[in-house]
Amino acid sequence: MPTQAHINMPAEPVRQTGMLRPALTVFVGLSIVTGLLYPGVVTGIARTLFPHQAAGSLIVQNGRTIGSELIGQPFSDPKYFWGRLSATAPMPYNGAASVGSNLGPANPALTDAAKARIDALRAADPDNQAPVPVDLVTASGSGLDPQISPAAARYQAARVARVRGLPVERVESLIAANTEAPALGVLGEPGVNVLKLNLALDAAK
Repeated sequence: MPTQAHINMPAEPVRQTGMLRPALTVFVGLSIVTGLLYPGVVTGIARTLFPHQAAGSLIVQNGRTIGSELIGQPFSDPKYFWGRLSATAPMPYNGAASVGSNLGPANPALTDAAKARIDALRAADPDNQAPVPVDLVTASGSGLDPQISPAAARYQAARVARVRGLPVERVESLIAANTEAPALGVLGEPGVNVLKLNLALDAAK
């Protein structure tokens, strides 16, 4: 007699709770380690060893926070040094909207912006016929750059000295005092923090 064919029955379905429990355990464990313990330890170390930097490198004057060493501020008054252009919106140097202009070299808007800044610099200092440093007429990639090159600061020294009634030598000494060396002596270029330099100017006698 023909034997009856055996039908392989599927194994018992894996219980969903059996898979869910280890997944939830791993999720909760990693969340605690990477979301609480690790950030807490790193923040604690930073605030202990580098309290100024960990707090945002804030500049405080007379008990009032007036800015950060890491984010530029717009200046247009001739008695102050001017920083780089900023393409952030809705206002320049908007820390919540860091962005470059994304304008290519063939875009006429880039040329127009550079020409407008050159015209403003010339109008503020008509006797200065020196070439305008490129960082005074272009925006940085972040739109938040707080520094200009020493050459860009020296280009403006005569204007600032004249408007403030200070000797040019005094203004140039302030530029030198606020020139920051490259990181570790080799990374990047020397730069002048515009906000710190302008604060030093206001304090100058």
